[in-house]
Amino acid sequence: MPGVILEAIAKHFGPVRAVDDVSLTVADGRLLTLLGPSGCGKTTTLRMIAGLEQNDAGRIIIGDRVVSDGARGLFVPPERREIGMVFQSYAIWPHMTVAANVGYPLEVRHLPRAAVRARVIDALRLMQMEHLAERPATALSGGQQQRVAIARALVFQPRVLLMDEPLSNLDAQLREQMRLEIRALQQRLAITTVYVTHDQEEAMVLSDEIAVMHELRVLDAAAPEIMYARPASRAVAAFFGTPNLLPAKVREVRREGDEILARVDGEGWEGWCAAPANVQAGDAVTVIARPEIIRLGAERPRTGIAWTGVVRQRIFRGARNVYAIESGALRVIVDAPPDQTVREGTTVTLTVDSAHTWAVLG
Repeated sequence: MPGVILEAIAKHFGPVRAVDDVSLTVADGRLLTLLGPSGCGKTTTLRMIAGLEQNDAGRIIIGDRVVSDGARGLFVPPERREIGMVFQSYAIWPHMTVAANVGYPLEVRHLPRAAVRARVIDALRLMQMEHLAERPATALSGGQQQRVAIARALVFQPRVLLMDEPLSNLDAQLREQMRLEIRALQQRLAITTVYVTHDQEEAMVLSDEIAVMHELRVLDAAAPEIMYARPASRAVAAFFGTPNLLPAKVREVRREGDEILARVDGEGWEGWCAAPANVQAGDAVTVIARPEIIRLGAERPRTGIAWTGVVRQRIFRGARNVYAIESGALRVIVDAPPDQTVREGTTVTLTVDSAHTWAVLG
């Protein structure tokens, strides 16, 4: 059963378009991340789901209930949508204790005091903060404030959890820790979640599915593994890491088992790569070869691509060496193990198996 459905939603602020024709489905109990640069429409999309903005077109459905329909003028206010929201700023009230902050959504719903206290303690226990219930909010660290914000969003047992870049104000180490905690909590509660971020790694760690947004639209939506290894387009591939994007021409297409392989020619190189079913001989394509799957000095695979190039730069990154290699008109980036050291100016052979490549049209 779907948890959230967006059907061709759009939003304008006067003459300015903010979101244009976005359609998505978030399965019940799953986490979908809206990923994209600033200004692409992801936060406005989240705010329309929450009811903090009203969509001008399209429909928003939560569970089996239409909560907004632009054509019919239907709009269910935020407090009746069964959603919890965590904001980028946390929005913690400094004059309240931790317990009072978490209990506020229940107080405004006029629940009995005993029920409020019990639900607050349960929510704080989820976040491992029960012992801080009476601490003033001003005495909390950034990570603790973030946990309070999540507890407050969950305390009234919402149907959907919405999170708008909740980790962006934390330092790198705490941000990494909180990613894992949020993912574990979401899976344990099996709560439908829509999460907004511009951080690729955060999206990969947290998500069951990622929707890449660019220029007010969704470019593609898929599981993280598919999005990373076999993106739908060059634009989507460029959102994740620093892939090598190699222009080429398709000379031949064949099927091997469940895979489709394309023989491609680039400028000064050729070989075989994996490809989608819509690629045909004669097509111009971009071959995606990520830095971590290219091998230095390995034998050429039975089906794959090989280049010869000159090492122009080496950057030591602790867990890996990053090489910039010039191969004709190409500049290829390779991630190698930290113990594989090659001097600048050395001529090397680069190889990649076809199973670890992907060709997209254009």
